[in-house]
Amino acid sequence: MDTSTILMIGGGLGLLFLIVGVLVSVLGERSVVEERLGRYSETGGLLADRPESGEQALERRRSVADFFNRFGEGTDLFEGISRDLARADLKLLPVEYIALRIGTAGLGGIIGMFAGRGSIPFAVVAAIVGAFVPNIYVKMAQRTRLKQFDNQLTDMLNLVVNGLRAGFSTLQAMEAVSRELPKPISVEFHRVVQEMQLGLQMEEALDHLMRRISSDDLDLVVTAINVQREVGGNLAEILDVISYTIRERVRLKGQISALTAQGRATAWVIAALPIVLVLLLFTLNREYIMTLFLPENRACGIPIIILAALLIVTGFIAVQKIVAIDI
Repeated sequence: MDTSTILMIGGGLGLLFLIVGVLVSVLGERSVVEERLGRYSETGGLLADRPESGEQALERRRSVADFFNRFGEGTDLFEGISRDLARADLKLLPVEYIALRIGTAGLGGIIGMFAGRGSIPFAVVAAIVGAFVPNIYVKMAQRTRLKQFDNQLTDMLNLVVNGLRAGFSTLQAMEAVSRELPKPISVEFHRVVQEMQLGLQMEEALDHLMRRISSDDLDLVVTAINVQREVGGNLAEILDVISYTIRERVRLKGQISALTAQGRATAWVIAALPIVLVLLLFTLNREYIMTLFLPENRACGIPIIILAALLIVTGFIAVQKIVAIDI
């Protein structure tokens, strides 16, 4: 790919973005009331407060994003992306996330083109890897946030139980959780309280919480609260028993994690070793690796690479499944 081709592609993309910007500005933006009410979403909750100086730029960006978001709104793809972003606590629209993945794929392709000295297969592989970088970040953010939430859940239950025994209502106990405990559990219960203050039933607000936090322990707590509201009973005593159960489960998970640490580390080492060796060979002896991509060798070189990648992934998943023990 020569310089003129790159300039033509860049100019075409710039012209496309210019046309889209003009089109969106002509169609107009959402009203101020709709913009403010739009901050309360089923999965995202209240957006973080932003400085006054950045509101106009935010509205313009949101206007463009909302324009494209209408095309996929309500589809399974956008619903799944919205759920994943909410669980990672990322204030992005689905179309913004898709645009980010396209951008990282393009950036990865460009880096691969230069690193591979014009090699198209290397650029394609780098583009595919770049497209999955945002997805990997979202999954890591979800796991980190879920782990933090589960670690804070017993403290939340103790605070709620003490509040109920002191005469607080369930809503007042949740407000105390949103004030006293650190993030992320305080943020999530703050959203629950806000949704209830906006008119939602507690069952609906807790259901929205379950969509944002995919936790088995939280599911147990929410089920207990909903059942108690239907049939009655001593909620403080029920939550106290659940708190003890969760503490024991966390203790067992810690023991299992310590016993299976060697197996998990082995899976990562075995999976990373071939990739590291290929990168080293590509750096030290590029011609040796590129032999697989020569026209006369592609018939067997490409299948070998695909088969090796499938075997690495299969072995990694198999080891992870073996050491993954559910409680």
